[in-house]
Amino acid sequence: MDRQQEFVLRTIEERDIRFVRLWFTDVLGTLKSVAVAPAELEGAFAEGIGFDGSAIEGFARVFEADMLVKPDPATFQVLPWRGENPGTARMFCDILLPDGTPSFADPRNVLRRALTRAADLGYTFYTHPEIEFFLLKQGPGEAPVPVDQAGYFDHVPHGTAHDFRRQAITLLESMGISVEFSHHEGAPGQNEIDLRYADALTTADNIMTFRAVIKEVALEQGVYATFMPKPFAQHPGSGMHTHLSLFAGDGNAFHEAGMPYQLSKVGRQFIAGLLRHAAEITAVTNQWVNSYKRLVGGGEAPQFVCWGHNNRSALVRVPMYKPAKGQSTRAEVRSIDSACNPYLAFAVMLNAGLKGIEEGYELPDEAEDDVWSLTDGERKALGIDPLPGSLAEAIAVMERSELVAETLGEHVFEFFLRNKRNEWQDYRAHISQFELDQYLAL
Repeated sequence: MDRQQEFVLRTIEERDIRFVRLWFTDVLGTLKSVAVAPAELEGAFAEGIGFDGSAIEGFARVFEADMLVKPDPATFQVLPWRGENPGTARMFCDILLPDGTPSFADPRNVLRRALTRAADLGYTFYTHPEIEFFLLKQGPGEAPVPVDQAGYFDHVPHGTAHDFRRQAITLLESMGISVEFSHHEGAPGQNEIDLRYADALTTADNIMTFRAVIKEVALEQGVYATFMPKPFAQHPGSGMHTHLSLFAGDGNAFHEAGMPYQLSKVGRQFIAGLLRHAAEITAVTNQWVNSYKRLVGGGEAPQFVCWGHNNRSALVRVPMYKPAKGQSTRAEVRSIDSACNPYLAFAVMLNAGLKGIEEGYELPDEAEDDVWSLTDGERKALGIDPLPGSLAEAIAVMERSELVAETLGEHVFEFFLRNKRNEWQDYRAHISQFELDQYLAL
């Protein structure tokens, strides 16, 4: 038994932890949980705990259902929102096949494979997400009503969102998840909390924990939190702008003093990879029918494949360089939304960027204008293509993508496509309120 496992077992005994929740996600990014007694943990660390994989979206076909969850002791945290004794803790798990090998259906394993590829090239991948969400007065089944009518950066004394963010951040930081900023976003009831940068696997785990904490705090305060990309037609949707960087040892591989925006050749090639493969990975970074309502809605959601510096209409933005802070040079991807599976999304973004480095892609010219204000002809002349305009378009591009197929692996790739085709068919068959309002009188 290694030191981290010993630390977990000792902490459980010292803090009278009686229930340990083992967390993992299915292919679509839904958090799954199984509770075990502390007495079972030593065996779980050594061999894993069996479960029926066929019961989880995308994990196994019925005839190959037996799988194992093996807790990662480095992710152990006491859950702070359960005030009662005895206490409850959680650990994220890796999913294994019965022979102990990693499951190809495990999203965490998909990201691990991409990170191993980066490591083989000498890089560590860091991410920093800005997570947006809505607070509503009630949950599903009723028309959504935001908890306030505040706007961007508004300070609402004793407002629900103000108190909510304070409590949520307190809980997140008690679990070792550092928060950089928090504020009210542009739409009524919309909030943003930015997590501090970390390696991509830690960040993905933190995002899953973040969602659970936000939901718990909302229920405790009598409101409802949603990460739905676009709940209101008349207001901006919820994105998860994510800042990316590669480090080689202790140095930022994206930084080179004296270059435009202090952006190195590696950084430029990485961004070129993100742009060239943007359409292919969009079904993963924006995986729901509703995601495309946000992308075509204007505002700060990108719809076109281009990059810029202070251009917030661009798909990829290179934030302003801070003098003498080369470690902060990074690229910001603005299409990804808060309802993605972060493990899969980080994996496809990383491999798209690495492809740019390996193949020596040239970065196209920067888009200096608001690309929304350009005509189709002007954008075409500049070589600026649109992102997929619907889930159907995104699926059609993804299913031809070697990069996404290699990144996700055959099992996840096929399940993801099959699930998304079914979602699109269900959406096409649905009669919306818009159609009733428009056409019933006919």
